[in-house]
Amino acid sequence: MALAIALGRRGLGRVWPNPAVGCVIVRDGRIVGRGWTQDGGRPHAEVIALAQAGAAARGAVAYVSLEPCAHHGHTPPCAEALVAAGVARVVTALEDPDPRVAGGGHAILRRAGIAVTTGVLEPEARRANEGFLRRVTSGRPHLTLKLATSVDGRIATATGESQWITGLAARRQVHALRASHDAVLVGAGTARADDPSLTIRGLGIDRQPVRIVASRRLEIPTASHLFDEISEAPVWLCHGPDATLERVAVWRARGAHPIEVATASDRQLDPGAMLSALGAEGLTRVFCEGGGMLAAALLSAGLVDELVTFTAGLGLGAEGQPGLGAMGIDRLAEAPRFALDRVAQIGPDMMACWRPLTP
Repeated sequence: MALAIALGRRGLGRVWPNPAVGCVIVRDGRIVGRGWTQDGGRPHAEVIALAQAGAAARGAVAYVSLEPCAHHGHTPPCAEALVAAGVARVVTALEDPDPRVAGGGHAILRRAGIAVTTGVLEPEARRANEGFLRRVTSGRPHLTLKLATSVDGRIATATGESQWITGLAARRQVHALRASHDAVLVGAGTARADDPSLTIRGLGIDRQPVRIVASRRLEIPTASHLFDEISEAPVWLCHGPDATLERVAVWRARGAHPIEVATASDRQLDPGAMLSALGAEGLTRVFCEGGGMLAAALLSAGLVDELVTFTAGLGLGAEGQPGLGAMGIDRLAEAPRFALDRVAQIGPDMMACWRPLTP
């Protein structure tokens, strides 16, 4: 099962809105087939593993990191494919909460006389597919927030110079993190100040994430990488109802996908509504790279599922620009708390991954 989960992870950022599933088929103690969900969600992991196993699948054990699908879509259900292949036993990590499946895959297998074992390495499988699971159960994607700061929490000097606070190895790691997400999200301030491409570079990866800018008034310059290089990867624009029709039309004509999002009481984009809209578009994993105001809004709304911090060994002083915008916190008890999940040295810098601290 550990191998099936690891294989499934290969699909992260490449298979949305589908889950990233892995499958391993074992007969007489030997792996005879293995597979993972392919780009765009098809074919499914079980289909690939069964094709590789061929006749050896009969009487074998199939390990699948998520309940096999039970519904007819672009392809027949994987549960029926396992039955037709004659496997003797299916071991899964967890039940698929998608209403189209939700135990139906396991039921198909059991009705065919196949032994079914569930819940094997369930915590590990849940983490591997937490984006898909969150979208199905909560209607929004898993959100990872990245902050790259000096040791005193600054993202730029007082004059706005920010390239580069962290070293080359850390920036390469950020590209790897982009690759494991469906989309990269930044605020309008970052789009204006840094003119980012938000693509994956230098890793030999051929599939790019969706590039998203959150801008209430759609005040994003057309003289930018995002506008000029729109053919390299999709560009989505989350804007409020007060964005002018002219700005929306210009970006739509260029090939971007504008998405209108409701505003909150502070007249800024409602972060919860924005994530719900992205979930409705099929996204399961979003990687937010700032800036400070957007990061603060997401943290304040309790929408950050994973916080990844890169800390460089330099100090920029009180006059430097802070990594987070104003959050209106008067008491420590009001601050969102995270627990350290893992830490690593990346070149001369430190990367720490944090998860929300649950009571």
